[in-house]
Amino acid sequence: MDSKRLDLNLLVTLETLLVEQNVTKAAIRLHLSQPAVSAQLNRLRHEFDDLLLIPAQRGMTPTAKAIELLDPLRQALDQVRATIARHRNFDPAKAKLTVAIACTDYLQAAVIKPLVVELRTRAPGVRVALRNLDLPQLEAQMARGEVDLVLMTPQDAPPSLRTRHLFDERYVLIGRRKHPRLRKGITVEEFARLEHVVVSLGGGGFVTPVDSALAALGYKRNAVLSAASFLFVPEIVSDSDFVALVPERLVRDHSDTLKVMDCPFPVEGFAVGMAWHERSHGHSGQRWIREAIVSLINA
Repeated sequence: MDSKRLDLNLLVTLETLLVEQNVTKAAIRLHLSQPAVSAQLNRLRHEFDDLLLIPAQRGMTPTAKAIELLDPLRQALDQVRATIARHRNFDPAKAKLTVAIACTDYLQAAVIKPLVVELRTRAPGVRVALRNLDLPQLEAQMARGEVDLVLMTPQDAPPSLRTRHLFDERYVLIGRRKHPRLRKGITVEEFARLEHVVVSLGGGGFVTPVDSALAALGYKRNAVLSAASFLFVPEIVSDSDFVALVPERLVRDHSDTLKVMDCPFPVEGFAVGMAWHERSHGHSGQRWIREAIVSLINA
């Protein structure tokens, strides 16, 4: 038998014929005409080099080879049917799935951390593999399946990816709860004189778009520390008289150690969305993860 030429539908027909042992009844179950089933039986006989079913007084009698084929054939088709059903009807409570997600450290803390906690309850068999966001390599990584989902600013996503807006983020000013100079109604001049922690994702930079906005108002920020990660900032700010501008979602759970307030002048925020490759668009498990993130954001 040449398995490359074998039509899976023929095996479904063979299974039905072996169970019904009657061409007419098999045709009814398969929603086919009797001549069509008879034609498929002839093809099966040719492929297996065996009559498979022999006409009898009532219906048909399976040959010895047909009897040997029934159990392994049914097991194989049941496995195929189960695989298709799992992908059509994703059951998070029973699923085994690993999802590779790329994002910045801020989004790992603000979005992925609560997602993973929720997955332990709703989908204990789903694992999350975190990857650092590498924009130059992102499109190739997603095409190869190395990254399934990315959280990022939607307008920065490669045009070949599907995108969905999640939320709009804004920056807030943080300092320790008993900071002597951080108070409601702080002026722009007072803000500029505070000791600032600046986040430079590239590392080492002391100038950001915030400084350009300040310069337009005639002020220069007193930046004393440049950090390469937002995750480092809340801790050092809570233990010092430093202040920092950070994404609001990063410090929602730090009200016991931090004072969080609006910046005294307008600071442009940014959008956060998710992007994924066409290769994973129709996968029910991946789709469930995407919807779980949306539900988490909107909760």
